Amino acid sequence: MSVIYHVTSVEGWAGAQAAGHYAAASLTREGFIHCSTPAQVVATSNRFFHGQRGLLLLAIDPAQVEAEIRMENTSGGSELFPHIYGVLNLSAVTARLPFEPDGDGTFLSLPAGG
Repeated sequence: MSVIYHVTSVEGWAGAQAAGHYAAASLTREGFIHCSTPAQVVATSNRFFHGQRGLLLLAIDPAQVEAEIRMENTSGGSELFPHIYGVLNLSAVTARLPFEPDGDGTFLSLPAGG
């Protein structure tokens, strides 16, 4: 796995920079940070972020993540998703890409550079 992705808000990323690490709300709520493979990003974004603006797509190098990464499906399906079990060290984030949907709120593809 060469890269995984996580969608966050611009404000969420700013908070991570101030804290020195990234911790999504799901880390407290579910015990891990939800991520996607390149093939999963668009469908996942449309399912959970349809119509939302002010988002960033974090490109993450799994080899640089200090916390454990597990490939699993916690919702009972068969597709496996990368989950980060701990805070995300900022040094593992290789790119922060503006990630905006089109006019009707649909995400169509990974942004350039992703």
